[in-house]
Order: sequence, then structure tokens, then C-alpha cells
Amino acid sequence: MSEPILVVGGGPAGLSAAHSLASAGQKVILVEKTDILGGAPIHSGYAKLVPSGEWAKDAIGSMVDRVTGNADIEVVTGDVVQTFDGKPGDFSVTLKGGRTFKTPAAVLCTGFTHFDSVNKPEWGFGRFPDVVTTTQVEQMISSGAGVRRPSNGEAPKRVAILLCVGSRDRQIGRDWCSKICCSVSANMAMEIREELPDCHVYIYYMDIRTFGLLETKYYWRSQEEFKVKYIKARIAEVTSDGDKVIVKGEDTLVKRPITIPFDMVVHAIGMDPNTDNMTLSSVFGIDLESHGFIDRQNTYGVFGGTTREGVLVAGSATGPETIDDSISQGAGAAMSALGFVRSLTAA
Repeated sequence: MSEPILVVGGGPAGLSAAHSLASAGQKVILVEKTDILGGAPIHSGYAKLVPSGEWAKDAIGSMVDRVTGNADIEVVTGDVVQTFDGKPGDFSVTLKGGRTFKTPAAVLCTGFTHFDSVNKPEWGFGRFPDVVTTTQVEQMISSGAGVRRPSNGEAPKRVAILLCVGSRDRQIGRDWCSKICCSVSANMAMEIREELPDCHVYIYYMDIRTFGLLETKYYWRSQEEFKVKYIKARIAEVTSDGDKVIVKGEDTLVKRPITIPFDMVVHAIGMDPNTDNMTLSSVFGIDLESHGFIDRQNTYGVFGGTTREGVLVAGSATGPETIDDSISQGAGAAMSALGFVRSLTAA
């Protein structure tokens, strides 16, 4: 079949899907809504990735290079799919910019949206300058500027990282676990300690979910080698005395109230469904699951299948995912799409 397979989204999953298809000799059109490829790791300025420890700009940058340098992959940036009509194996695509083309199948790799901490106002983000997010600290580290208090530019001496901001919180409609925040936060705590050895770093948690082998690499290593302190707590509010930011709550191990001042408080923000998902659902004729992520169907029969035949999905478009898993899913969904297309040719 001569028509290219459509891949939507230029993050880790989309880059992986496009490269996998091209490696099998399949033409691809990769459509990315922003002007640059790389997805959240590049757009948000991530520092070192978990669990590889590679700098995001290098690791994801190499994925971008092998896609932009591939003759079988056409990259379209700064555009979105406006209509997607037809039947499996013979879809008609119109981009917002006006271009039209045919495709036998599509792989959606449209990612997620970071939780906006202003939706957790009692924890101080947007009210106090020294209350920041993990993404902002990643940008401090990746820029080379180092971790500094936004209020005065000084290196902090005490930092608190609050887990589950926008995750596992039914009061604000986010009852899902964001899967990777515990490991990312433990990694960030070690990075802060590495840069600022005199800075004391505390992680406030409900429980720790550094799944699989990450338990050793991040949870235990952060405590035993980097002396990061963990406090099992229920946080009530974050206030300020004009200089320090103050975390108030209950130590749930000893059942006592705690009030501790810090130079910086970091929100470990969760992963929300992509804000475009309602539009994507309408354009591609697919269902969303109950939380608003793209629903998968027939997982064990057609990897990455959605509720519409010929439309596949991969990565954090389906729910919180690690970058490594998103890359694997991108390759898997690409092979599902290719198998589907070749089955039509053979029929």
C-alpha cells in the first residue's frame, strides 16, 4: 500500500512509532501541533530522565534526529488534523492548514498535560514565589542556572518536595496515580543534594510507589547515599511568613501536627489527560476512558487498539506513562498499524 501511515504527536511515543514504521519500509506522515519535535521532555525542559539518567535534550534529541533525517518520514509541524473521515484502510485526512491526503491507518501519540498547581490553591502555588513545580526545578537544572529561590535568587538551604499534587486526590477529581512522580521526585532530591550538599531535602508522602527496580535506584539510594529525609504526612496548607514558606500538616506516623519552614517548596505535579482529548475524540471518532484519557480496546489482540479500527494509540495519551514505556508502546502500536495495513493488502 502506497499511502503513508499517519502518526499524530511528536513526543517520545510518536517519534518511536514513526521510526519503527520507517524501519519496516513504511512511509509515514508525522503531524505535530507545535513547531518543534520532542514532546514534554523538550517543551518542558526536563533535566536527567528516569531511569536512564541521560539528559533529556540528548536522549530525545537523538530520537528527533533519526526521524527528521529519514527519507520515509515526512514531518509536518505547527499543524493539526482537522477532519479524519472514511473507513479503515482508506481514511481521508484534512489538516487545519488546508492540506489533504489519504492514509490507511493512524497512530495517536498525543501525550498528556501537566497538572496545573493553581488548582490546589491551599498548597501555595501562585501565591508565594518560592512554591514551584517539579517542571520548574527541572528547567532550573537543565538550564545550568542551578536550583535557586525565585524570590531572591539565593541557593535554598531547606527544600520540601510534596508528592501527589494533582494525583490520588478525589477532592479535585484526580483519583489516579501518576505512576512516575515518586521516582522523579527522589531523583530530583538527589540532584539538588548533588548541586547543593548543604541543602536539606525533605519528601512529604502518603506512600512511596517507586515501582520495580526503581525502589533500589531511587527510594533507597536517595536516603542512604544522599541523606534525603522522608516524612509520611497529610498536608493541610502551605503559608508564608514573608521569607520562608511553611508547610503545615500532620505526621501520620506519630499522629502529631507538624509546622516546618522551608526556603522552597516543590509540587510534584501529576499527569492530566491532554486538554485536546475531547477534540481528538470528536475528530477521530474514538472514545475516552472515564478519566478523560484515550480509551484502549482489545489490548491483548491488537496492541494499542482504540474503539475505532485502524486508529491506534500509544504512550501517555492512554494514561500516566514513563518515557521508556511510551517509547515501547509507540513501537508496539506502529507494528499493530503496519500489520493491519498489510492484512488489507493481502486480502
